[in-house]
Amino acid sequence: MTVDYKGWKSFASFFSAEHCQLYLKNHYKKWNIDNPEQKSYENCYAFLYYLEHGQIYYQQAENAPLLLKPILLFYGLVHLIKACILTVDPAYPETTSVLAHGVSTRKRKKQNYQFFHDEVKFQKNGLFPFMSEKMFHMKQLEGDKVTMEELLELIPELDDLFMVHESKSTFTPIYTHNGHLAVPEKVLDHYHMTEDRLKEFLTTKTENQIEFTGDGLLFQFNKISSAGKSTIQLNFENSSYVLPLRKENLSLFPELMVHYLLLYNLSMIARYETEWWSELTKMMPNRDYPFIKTFLDITLQKGPFLIYEYLMG
Repeated sequence: MTVDYKGWKSFASFFSAEHCQLYLKNHYKKWNIDNPEQKSYENCYAFLYYLEHGQIYYQQAENAPLLLKPILLFYGLVHLIKACILTVDPAYPETTSVLAHGVSTRKRKKQNYQFFHDEVKFQKNGLFPFMSEKMFHMKQLEGDKVTMEELLELIPELDDLFMVHESKSTFTPIYTHNGHLAVPEKVLDHYHMTEDRLKEFLTTKTENQIEFTGDGLLFQFNKISSAGKSTIQLNFENSSYVLPLRKENLSLFPELMVHYLLLYNLSMIARYETEWWSELTKMMPNRDYPFIKTFLDITLQKGPFLIYEYLMG
């Protein structure tokens, strides 16, 4: 595991206003924010309560029927994200416009609806563009869309399912070799690149997280500098580092944002598409069910991990 993570136990130190105040003060100093002392006092309880509410939603989701899981997980993640935003923006929420979801989806699903082909569209205001900019320094374009299939392909733990249902691999494990990590050579074919070009490409993409060491595709990985934004991802189920096999997937979104978008759409479906959602969970008619069910199982554990990684980074 990249950080020493023990599930919700890892958050225990944050359930102390004194600790939260000190933690926020250090962050505000780091970002050169005015009056770090005062602002950390003003925000320490909001920060603590966001984390506590998030934890309660996740704990309820764990015991809830599948029918309700997406709603609980989405609102759990929203609370945890708000805590993260407070570490970089002491004025949050400054206006009501940042409180919207920041994405939209078609309310009424068409006949023969397939989850894989469904889309979410990015809005100008709201939590999604705000988190994107504040936490990851990325600008999302209003009106841009992404399909559920594209998002599911960005979740490393779904690789096995893609192999079974689509006969394609979405990620490749990165191996350890003599104390270094090694990019598998098959990546060269997938990216259509020479060894030198791939080294150059990955070095630029990863913002000083990767340092290649002499010959071949051996490298050292500085996880600390990523703060949740990384081309190299962790497969949470087997604690291995992985790399996407489609190079277009390298620059799409940090994984935390992928979880947000998938949970947003699934929570909307669970609330407004009662007939389709009930049929899916009871009849399990096609590949939608295994992918959705597996993703919900993954995000229950990995969502809080990604948040913790961000807070500690």
